[in-house]
Amino acid sequence: MIKKTTPILAIIFTMIVLTACGGARREDLGMVAGGVAGGYLGSALTNRSTLGTIGGAVGGAYLGRELGRRSR
Repeated sequence: MIKKTTPILAIIFTMIVLTACGGARREDLGMVAGGVAGGYLGSALTNRSTLGTIGGAVGGAYLGRELGRRSR
């Protein structure tokens, strides 16, 4: 049950956070979204390894920020 609801809750939480950031720049929004997605993906790919989660979050945040910067 927890494994099924965790991704849904993560998506809902991300949507709430991004909605609250109406005045934020695209780079910042991309960084937050990329960090969440990267952390989740890193965790899933490494069987919930802490290092994989942190690495995925950092990599996703960097990529999200760069994509937000270029989407102007």
